[in-house]
Amino acid sequence: MSDATFASRRLSPRTRLALGVFARYATIIGLIGMIAAFSALSPRAFPTLINFTNVLNQASLAVIISGGLTLAVIVGELDLSVGFAASLHGVLVMGLIVSNQLPVPIAILIVLLLGALIGYVNGLIVTRLKVNSVIATLGVGTILTGLAFAYASGVPIVAGVPEAFLQISLGRWFFGIPNNILIMAVVLGALWVLVERTSIGQEIQAVGGNPAAARLAGIDVARIKTLGFVISGVCAALTGVLLSSRLGSGTTNAADSYLMTAFAAVFLGSATLRDGEFHIVGTLIGALIIAFGFNGLNIFGAPTFSQYIFQGAILIVAVGLSSLGRIIAES
Repeated sequence: MSDATFASRRLSPRTRLALGVFARYATIIGLIGMIAAFSALSPRAFPTLINFTNVLNQASLAVIISGGLTLAVIVGELDLSVGFAASLHGVLVMGLIVSNQLPVPIAILIVLLLGALIGYVNGLIVTRLKVNSVIATLGVGTILTGLAFAYASGVPIVAGVPEAFLQISLGRWFFGIPNNILIMAVVLGALWVLVERTSIGQEIQAVGGNPAAARLAGIDVARIKTLGFVISGVCAALTGVLLSSRLGSGTTNAADSYLMTAFAAVFLGSATLRDGEFHIVGTLIGALIIAFGFNGLNIFGAPTFSQYIFQGAILIVAVGLSSLGRIIAES
């Protein structure tokens, strides 16, 4: 028994209940409180439909890459390659469209398949070669960064981008809702159904909960872990495509910062509604906390460095709340 678990058992039942409620709902309370505070401080700029739509639109790519990362984390692994992979995919899709003159759908399909392949390679390294996922995916991510620079020669690809590709992210094809919000909703909905409503989802959760027990139950643990990496890779690829469409260019490090955002969202999500468990709805709430926090800081003219401080602090708080939830659940 860990010291933390032993200490939690010395607490009174009422105190444990209060801590449990706090661990489950602190993120939601924090999100509501932050929105209320920003609304009160800036009633004309913050609490508007236009601003909320912009926040969701800006958060959509972070939500997609975080959703994919959630699958890798649920199966008990970490994928540190997602940000670097998204940057490579953004450069590659632009190169295929602009330099190789491939049709937009074909270029996107190639990039998504590459994302699945990278995830598969990550899974093989972790499950077959038994390399720690942090080391494996960090190494793969570094290789992908080198490949991105080699492919683009360090120069952003900006000339000759077709309007059809730009409109994927910038368009509003359904009732004036930004396309990225719709894509985010579809991806997140599909991931939620997969994890919560399918037999494969039950296997994913079983592997994440107890790999040894899952193996005894006849589950192919290596296959499920690899599947988690593949889904993470595809979501990273989609994020890179949408980011290049939004920016109108392919830049070698454009998506690198999504790595920290994704992890903060995933760990914040594990402290939401469940006792330290990673899940899709929680990841969405975690990403929204970060997005609304950034939006509020921008509205009030906070310097850029404050966003890094905010995101780092959020990550620390997220891991702390997640740990608290697990300790209480085990006590």
